[in-house]
Amino acid sequence: MNATDLIAIKRRAVERAIELGAGDVRVVAARRDDESRERMAAAFRRGDLGAWGYGPEYARRATDPATLLPEARSVVCVAVPYATAPPRARGGLRGRVSNYAWSRDYHPRMRALLNAVAREIDEAAGTSATAIACDTRPLAERALAAHSGLGWIGKHTNLISPALGSFVFLGEVVTTLELPADAQSRKSCGSCRRCVDACPTQALRGDYTIDANRCISDLTQRTGDIPANMRPMLGDWVWGCDICQLVCPPTRSAGRKASLDWEPLEGDTARPGLLELLRLRSGTFKRRFRDTAMGWRGAAVLRRNAAVALGNALDRSSVGALIESMRTDPHPMVRGHAAWALGRIGSPAALEALRGQHGNEKDATVRGEIGAALEPFPTR
Repeated sequence: MNATDLIAIKRRAVERAIELGAGDVRVVAARRDDESRERMAAAFRRGDLGAWGYGPEYARRATDPATLLPEARSVVCVAVPYATAPPRARGGLRGRVSNYAWSRDYHPRMRALLNAVAREIDEAAGTSATAIACDTRPLAERALAAHSGLGWIGKHTNLISPALGSFVFLGEVVTTLELPADAQSRKSCGSCRRCVDACPTQALRGDYTIDANRCISDLTQRTGDIPANMRPMLGDWVWGCDICQLVCPPTRSAGRKASLDWEPLEGDTARPGLLELLRLRSGTFKRRFRDTAMGWRGAAVLRRNAAVALGNALDRSSVGALIESMRTDPHPMVRGHAAWALGRIGSPAALEALRGQHGNEKDATVRGEIGAALEPFPTR
């Protein structure tokens, strides 16, 4: 296939992606990236992503497109902007959800876009010459996007597009065709460290690395207990966190540029009621959240996060609901976090309930949470 044909195929692929909602599309050569491999491996050695179990084999596979598609020659990198205006919050105790999870889960829509681009390439090439990736397969997509010229990786470790900001979904079409590559961006964050300074948990180090064990987004999505010393820093976030991106100058300048229908499924998806979340059960969870990016973790994680947010709100009107949760929630994790929240509030009713439940609770971990919640309030 000659150079003219390859230029035409690239043009068709880019035009198709833009037609389907991409904000920018670039191409990079599908080479093994030893620098990114070492950076990724170093992060794993430090334990930066300790909750997710990544290791050297993941770093090896993610930084070589040929492990996804043998004889890969090029990667078409696609950025889809999703920033939307936050809905007006209604009254009451409400949590916050990261912008990417307000609407229907982006993975199926991104895969549909990428599959359409892949078909365009395959049809033009007259053969099957592609494979796609969208977050769920080992591929260092931010590094590829940066090498392709889509933008640069910021100090908050997200890709920053000069035109679109950092609120972008990334996806890739790997191909055996040697499509013309684009130039890498020379922009960087320079001396700016607004994201570093704004992070409530100091998860960002300022050297373009992140300790995800301290990241609010990571903490709200993991299963199991949230470390007690981290809970006060979560504020009212119940899924994800956007703070580091909201203060990012290029992202602020880009504004709201969602090119697809990324509006919240309903008004309360972006700012859900905390008392409703605390009582959330499987059936309601599936109806409300199954189609969002929150749908993969289950109702107990959201109940846990709601308990933490209520503890941080320090509003005594939530004590009754938290007592009910501590006594009756079927998941020990949720009961323990409800006990922590009651200790944070520290009202007479909260303390009386904690003392009464301490002897009734059968789970040792929850009893430990109740005991820790009561420590600042010794009985006389």
